[in-house]
Amino acid sequence: MTNAGSSNPPLGRALCAMITPFTEAGALDLDGAQRLAGRLVAEGCDGLVLSGTTGESPTTTDAEKSALIRAVRETVGDRVSLVAGVGTSDTRHTVELALAAEKAGADAALVVTPYYSRPPQDAVEAHFREVADASGLPVVLYDIPGRTGTRIEPDTMIRLAEHPRIVAVKDCSYDFLGTQKVLSRTDLAYYAGCDEHNLALYAVGAAGYVSTVANVVPRQLRSVLDAFEAGLPAEAARLQQRATPLIELMMASGLPGTVTAKGLLGALGLPAGPVRAPLRPADREAVDGLLAAYERLVAA
Repeated sequence: MTNAGSSNPPLGRALCAMITPFTEAGALDLDGAQRLAGRLVAEGCDGLVLSGTTGESPTTTDAEKSALIRAVRETVGDRVSLVAGVGTSDTRHTVELALAAEKAGADAALVVTPYYSRPPQDAVEAHFREVADASGLPVVLYDIPGRTGTRIEPDTMIRLAEHPRIVAVKDCSYDFLGTQKVLSRTDLAYYAGCDEHNLALYAVGAAGYVSTVANVVPRQLRSVLDAFEAGLPAEAARLQQRATPLIELMMASGLPGTVTAKGLLGALGLPAGPVRAPLRPADREAVDGLLAAYERLVAA
C-alpha cells in the first residue's frame, strides 16, 4: 500500500468520477463511454471512477455496470486505474457487485456507506470488512454522509485501515479535522471528493481527487496538482481559484453534479445523453450559465 502524499498514489492522483453516457432513448451508450474515457485519459486523468453517484449507479443495472467496466477497459487498457462503484444499502448485493467488478476488469472497488438504514458504527465497520474480504480488489471507502445519512467516523476509519485491502478514502465528509486525524494515524490514501477541497486536502497529504468537474475540464484541474508538485503553491492556489466559478455552478447550484456535467458535456458535443429519472435534465438557462463559466476557464 502506498501512503497518501507519496510520489506514487495507489490509484493515481487525478481521478474523474465519470458520467455514464446514455443514448437519447435512455440505453447505455458504450461507444460514448469509450470516447469520453479516451478523452479524459488524453486530457490528464490517471484514474476513472465508474458507476459512482455521478455515474448514476442507483439507476443502472448490475449488467450495465459490468458492461461499462469492460468497455472502458478495452479503450484505456492498463494506462489508468479503473475504480468501480459497488456500494449499495445491502451488504450481500454490494459483495455481488464487487465480485462482478473484479471479473469485469476493475482495479479497485468504491464502497459507499450503506444508505437509508443508517447502521451504527460497528455495523458500518462490519459491512466494509465483509466487502473487503469477499474479493481480491483493493477497497476505497466512500464517506459522504450528506447523501447516505451516516458517516464513517474517524475512529472507524482508523480501525478499517488495518485491513490489508482497504487502501483509500474518497472524502466528502466536510470534516477537515477528522480527515487530518485519519491521515496522521493511517496509511490510507485520501482523495478529495468535493472539488472545492482538491488543493486543500492535497496540501495536507492527500493522494489527489475524485472529481465530477473533471468530466469537462480534466486538464485544468490536473494543473492544480501539477503546480503544487512543482513547488509552486501560489500558482496552484491561483489555478484552483480560477476553477472555482465553474466548480460552484456544477456542484453547488442546487442541481446534482450528474445533471450539470451531462448538460455541459452535451452542450460541448461530447458523449453524455440524458439522465435517468428521477433526475431531470438541466434547463437551457442553467446550461448557458455552465457553458459561459466553462469558456471563461478554458480561455484564461
